[in-house]
Amino acid sequence: MLSEGSSFMKGMIMGGLFCLVLSLLGSFTPGTESNSEDHHHHHVKAPSKDELKRFTDSEMEEIRQQVQVYCIIMVQPKFLVYWATAKDTWSKHCDRAVFYTSESSKALEAVDLNEKDEWARLRKALKHAYDNAGDLRWFFLAQPTTFAIIENLKYLVLAKDPSEPFYIGHTLKSGELEFVEYESGIVLSYEALKRLVHVFRDEEKCPERGRSLWKLSEEKQLAICLKYTGVFAENGEDAQGKGLFSSKGVDSLISDSMKNNPTNVVEGCCSDVAVTFSGMSPSQMQVMMFGVYRLRPYGHNFHDSLVFKPPQDSDND
Repeated sequence: MLSEGSSFMKGMIMGGLFCLVLSLLGSFTPGTESNSEDHHHHHVKAPSKDELKRFTDSEMEEIRQQVQVYCIIMVQPKFLVYWATAKDTWSKHCDRAVFYTSESSKALEAVDLNEKDEWARLRKALKHAYDNAGDLRWFFLAQPTTFAIIENLKYLVLAKDPSEPFYIGHTLKSGELEFVEYESGIVLSYEALKRLVHVFRDEEKCPERGRSLWKLSEEKQLAICLKYTGVFAENGEDAQGKGLFSSKGVDSLISDSMKNNPTNVVEGCCSDVAVTFSGMSPSQMQVMMFGVYRLRPYGHNFHDSLVFKPPQDSDND
């Protein structure tokens, strides 16, 4: 959420400082139908405060109702503690959170895909989400080691049309291939997922079992398949150009900023509307939850331009 008092940033930094204390203690070019050189890298920016003012109250309410997120969370029983933490923290803020597992587990509820191969399992999960999305039109793909602030994700895509092909996150490049980093979380519009599911049927363009001499990561396989459909990786940024998706935790980002921007640690660290962090222990993720959603200075009232309410009947912070 965005507030004039930057309440999210205060909460995140306080949570990050707690995490910092805890931490101190304790090249592949695919042959495609589209020429990658013809694509100029885009930066998907969250709207500014001034842009929000253009919407009437009724328009804002309508948008808020339409921007709903289906969270696709890939888990494995051997990482049960992260799975349990994701279930107990940020995933409660998804409009629908579905966990997809490699094998059945009696400990926590999930869709058992009965598939060991990571790429094949990811394909099955994406197809299941597409088939069961209902009216939800935005999809967030994450690992249980990712911590996400779903309200900020909704804010990022607030004025975007899910019937357009968006594929957003922290972009990286390998040779001529631009892809979105899996560890930092991946956002797909309904149109992007629709095209992806359709190209899954074409074994020449998007094989279920890779035919490369070396095994590609899921994030690169995903980018290759999407590229065949004309969907390219986009870097998610705030209005000032700061990245919103990170594979590092807040404590690491603050530590880096202390070294690189000692006179302006907060501005050099993170965006006020950051979407994801990673690289944290389960206990640090719990602390992060406290910093983002619970900690507030007594006596201060923050009037947000837009409020994303939690899912109805959801047991969340």
